[in-house]
Amino acid sequence: MTDSPTAGTAAGDNVVTELERSALQAFDDVVAGSGDFRSRSGQRRMAAQVARTFSRATLGKPEDDDEGEPERAIAVIQAGTGVGKSLAYCAPAIALALSRGTRVLISTATVALQEQLVNKDLPALAALMPQPFRFALAKGRGRYVCKLKLNRLVGGDDDGDELFADADESDGDVRPGAAHTQQARMQFYGDLVHGLASGHWNGDRDALAAPPDAGLWSPVAAESRSCTGRHCPLFGECTYYEKRKELVGAQVIVANHDLLMSSIGARLLPELDNCLLVLDEGHRLPATALEKFACAMDLSRTTWLDKLASHTVRIGGLLAVSEAADAPRLASQMRQTLLDLSRLVMDVYGSELKEQAGAWGPPRARAAQGRLPEALDEPLRLLAVTAESLMDTVSAVGKALRAEIRDKPEEARHLSTLYAQIGMLAPRLEETLAAAQLLVHEPADGEAPAAKWFTCAVVGDFIVVKAHASPILPGDTLRTHVWSSVRAAVVTSATLTSCGEFDFFLREAGLHGDPAVTAIEVESPFDFAAQGRFITSETAADPKEAAAFNADVAKALIRDIGQVEHGALALFTSREQLRVAVEALPASLRDVVLVQTELPRTVLLKRHRERVEAGEVSVIFGMQSFGEGLDLPGALCESVFIAKLPFSPPDDPVGEARAEWLRAVGRDPFNELVVPATAMRLAQWAGRAIRTETDKAFVYCYDRRLTRTGYGKRLLRGLPPFTRVRHDAQGRVVG
Repeated sequence: MTDSPTAGTAAGDNVVTELERSALQAFDDVVAGSGDFRSRSGQRRMAAQVARTFSRATLGKPEDDDEGEPERAIAVIQAGTGVGKSLAYCAPAIALALSRGTRVLISTATVALQEQLVNKDLPALAALMPQPFRFALAKGRGRYVCKLKLNRLVGGDDDGDELFADADESDGDVRPGAAHTQQARMQFYGDLVHGLASGHWNGDRDALAAPPDAGLWSPVAAESRSCTGRHCPLFGECTYYEKRKELVGAQVIVANHDLLMSSIGARLLPELDNCLLVLDEGHRLPATALEKFACAMDLSRTTWLDKLASHTVRIGGLLAVSEAADAPRLASQMRQTLLDLSRLVMDVYGSELKEQAGAWGPPRARAAQGRLPEALDEPLRLLAVTAESLMDTVSAVGKALRAEIRDKPEEARHLSTLYAQIGMLAPRLEETLAAAQLLVHEPADGEAPAAKWFTCAVVGDFIVVKAHASPILPGDTLRTHVWSSVRAAVVTSATLTSCGEFDFFLREAGLHGDPAVTAIEVESPFDFAAQGRFITSETAADPKEAAAFNADVAKALIRDIGQVEHGALALFTSREQLRVAVEALPASLRDVVLVQTELPRTVLLKRHRERVEAGEVSVIFGMQSFGEGLDLPGALCESVFIAKLPFSPPDDPVGEARAEWLRAVGRDPFNELVVPATAMRLAQWAGRAIRTETDKAFVYCYDRRLTRTGYGKRLLRGLPPFTRVRHDAQGRVVG
């Protein structure tokens, strides 16, 4: 595919500026100066586009005498696997940042790519570029431990007990067995203290040997609401602030999409109008935007409100904050309204919630067209008003407490703990307020409604009812919160086109029709036709007949896995499909299969590599998350088995609400939304197969709709040009 016809063409685009020329020369010099980097025509074409984009945008605040709008420049670059996109954007971007006196902000979707950039790519580049630069990894505050909280919990004093109690009422984890005993908790926190004291752990959650459960980590996580910054008695040894110091002097900062959106306006990352922004793994940007701006609130578990009111009154009284006296009344009103809403939700949606088997998660009921029943509207509006008033009260106490900490440093330790007690509960209040406001929001004419739904789950002896709301158009959200501030950006990924076109991604990302955007495709250097076979292997059963189809796929997998000589990956679209396949495996194959649901991801991948390196056969059975960002080159993945076309889960409430809205305005959600999204996902899954120029691999897909339907042929157009082979239900080559 050539440059997108929707790309913007600014005046003077054919003129190569000195900045652009020098940035591209920096890339050429790096390639020439290292035996590890090989010159690739596609990579240089990408580097040239990066240099052009970043050299032409106007950065920083406009001068008083500037005329007109500052120039924006955004490149959307699909770089096929093997192009070497990190070097193609890093070298010219860093050279330009150094010459323009600005910084490069690289945002990724996965930890794996962050680690590759920080531990491998950027150090190699720093050794080759003539001008020195510093780089740092940015993480959210919650990835680091708060040593003050940890010490209070392990110390067991009165303040620590209260702080610990605030975290006892979990509102997120509804899995059986998720609760932790007091003894197990204290053992975990004691191990953290020992790790810090011995120097074996640095306070970073990601540096722990195994990812901790959210219920264990949350009480000791650093949070902005419970942090007093430089007034904290342990500020001098705070891991989070030590890491922030690294960001201050860095010319290159590596972050992730979630942190990027969380920190807008928070001054943690460079201002978007005064930096060179690279969004790698950009295909994940729309989904991240929806997740980030979705809201939820617990209608059933409300004891945190009593604790928040108690802390607010007690601390407000100590500081003579008159507004604090209203906290018990407001909290009581909120609690009653939440419980009333819980009862009303069960009155309205109870039968619908009780009928669901919950195979895809907690039973849920969605409000059609985003319109809530009248019975829920008034209490939700009351809740929004009350929550906002309580938020103002809590904020007033927090402000007074910060002033007291500043004025009385000798009492900072005790006062910081009081601040943390309020701060640990304030986020729940913020979440409740945000959810209530979005639930009662009424769209303007022509505006898409929010998705609104309710869930019900049994947690221990309690029935937990929650209310949820989410925007349904990621493009609108990204335009408002990201692109309105960005001046210079490169969005890149191996899969940004869908069915061969950029249009779907540009709409999803909020860039469609933007005159600042140029979209190009850089082809992979791989010879897919020679290196890979894409095999459409049919089943007797129709994929819509789940039970029969799953059984057929299990038989076909057993047949085809028997031919694997080294490593392979099988991808499933549902837990039920995975279960059927695992249970059907004969003993001879069960020993070679590693199942995602049975092992932590890091343990599973390590074991897979060890087996293949030892000359053994190893096959990973994974769900959809294993279809992206997994790099298993060579013998680690000589075959990919795709059980079924990766359509979105059938009960995704946001997708349902969006499809409903599209139909209401006369549009076709299947062709406009479902097929393009599935095409991008299928391309990602197939992309696990060929990772280097020497790889040889097979990709099997057992969904006959790929060859028997019109949309299936569209999906095939979006795949790399593998040699295609067709098998019948017995595994014989046909056609």
